[in-house]
Amino acid sequence: EVQLTESGGGSVQAGGSLTLSCQVSEDAYSSNCWGWFRQAPGKERERVAHIYVGTGTTYYKDSVKGRFTISRDKDKNTWYLQMNNLKPEDTAMYYCAATYPHSCPSRDYPYWGQGTQVTVSS
Repeated sequence: EVQLTESGGGSVQAGGSLTLSCQVSEDAYSSNCWGWFRQAPGKERERVAHIYVGTGTTYYKDSVKGRFTISRDKDKNTWYLQMNNLKPEDTAMYYCAATYPHSCPSRDYPYWGQGTQVTVSS
């Protein structure tokens, strides 16, 4: 069974920081695209960031550029989303995801974490 286990969410004040982590089972570790998504109440799920492991190429949603950083630790089967200078608009349920294509999609990932809540107060 493919499993993604994520953690690191919580409640912080604006300007604070959090780091999310996602650990994958061995049978999903060959995925080429590792991503982070979020969904706020009443809104569609959106891609926040991804990393293509073949080259290390990263993608970031415009509103998080310069504040969020995606990284990976191959030995731990884990990737991370470091979030700095958090804003109330970042409040959402965050999900990690993985898939195999070499061109990383904005949706349609077959493997998902259970979600972790991030709440940012003003």
